[in-house]
Amino acid sequence: MDARYTRTDFHDGISRYGASLIEACAPLAEVTMVISDEAQLALLPGGVPWVRAADPTSPAEPFIARQLNRHRPDVVFSPMQTMGSAGREYGLILTLHDLIYYRHRTPPADLPAPVRLLWRAFHLAYWPQRLVLDRADAVATVSHTSRRLMRRHRLTSREIRIIGNAPQAVPAPRDPEARPERSLVYMGSFMDYKNVETLIRGLAGLPGYRLHLLSRISAAREAELRQVAADARVPAEALVFHRGTTDEEYVRLLRSATALVTLSRSEGYGLPVAEAMAQGTPVVVSDLEIFREIGGPDGGAARFVPL
Repeated sequence: MDARYTRTDFHDGISRYGASLIEACAPLAEVTMVISDEAQLALLPGGVPWVRAADPTSPAEPFIARQLNRHRPDVVFSPMQTMGSAGREYGLILTLHDLIYYRHRTPPADLPAPVRLLWRAFHLAYWPQRLVLDRADAVATVSHTSRRLMRRHRLTSREIRIIGNAPQAVPAPRDPEARPERSLVYMGSFMDYKNVETLIRGLAGLPGYRLHLLSRISAAREAELRQVAADARVPAEALVFHRGTTDEEYVRLLRSATALVTLSRSEGYGLPVAEAMAQGTPVVVSDLEIFREIGGPDGGAARFVPL
């Protein structure tokens, strides 16, 4: 199991997805984790054997199979599609979570500059993705929505299996009779397609509410969003930037909030939405096909906002 996308501070979506799959698979099979930094072990299941290999953003990635072959794996599962495969002597399963970057081509800012350049070029056409995915023996994705889009664009001739995201186990949902705080929770990145600006502007119509923005954020991006709030006459104290949070604090905020909110223009899954519903927290989301898949088409578990 390729665990090299695991973070060393706190989980993001890919990091939690990979760690959760390892935890689920370890009791069922002989699992070995592939890491690139021993600090990743802090956020991975304990007691699972591991080996070390090159970082997935390093120039050695196309030839990572040379490092893995010596361990004689039967199958390697990667939670991403970019794992190198040249010269592999094992079965390979790659994962494509979504097709977001074909519509929103700006790559994540935390990637090295050469990787960002390749990322943008890679998503200018569909054929590079076809070449990448057809290197595998099978392909995984996280939702019916993503699988339908992959088939529409003929991204692979391989079998596509759904291995969905899932929230962490919850002993019991919050008390539905308890009065919530006048607060909203946003968990996710601050890339343009996430449409966080609209959430902030919406606070102008919700006096007394606070919007908790939980993920890490650069100082420059935070300044941009604070300016959006100022232009919309939203009080500065209505925005609470956590700049990263613990799982415990995340759960506490979910269980006390009025709702989790996201008005993203594109999503591959939307794990925070499922996490909020598991806690019994209402969700208000943009009217996307994937959110209908998660929240139910009749709106029973979510309230949908047209974009």
